[in-house]
Amino acid sequence: MAYVLLSLVLIGVWLFALFDVLTTDEAGVRHLPKFGWFLVVLLGFAAGALLWLALGRVRGTAARGGPPAGPGSRAEAPKGPDDDPEFLRDLERRLQEDD
Repeated sequence: MAYVLLSLVLIGVWLFALFDVLTTDEAGVRHLPKFGWFLVVLLGFAAGALLWLALGRVRGTAARGGPPAGPGSRAEAPKGPDDDPEFLRDLERRLQEDD
């Protein structure tokens, strides 16, 4: 029973890596061209899948095209009009002009 479970886990990791190679953008691939990684994962089975997961793909926000992760690199969240001090000052000025 343990062998069957281990086999299913290995096949699952292999299939995940194979589909991940196929769906990853060419810019998100490191060290080899995308087709090269596809062959490594396809022919290398578990070892190829582990190599892809460890070395082949870019991880984190850089893989999604965002800014590199790190301290102080967090983008400021958008503000609503009632949280924007400039908008509130302008609104106050317009209200005073109407009086």
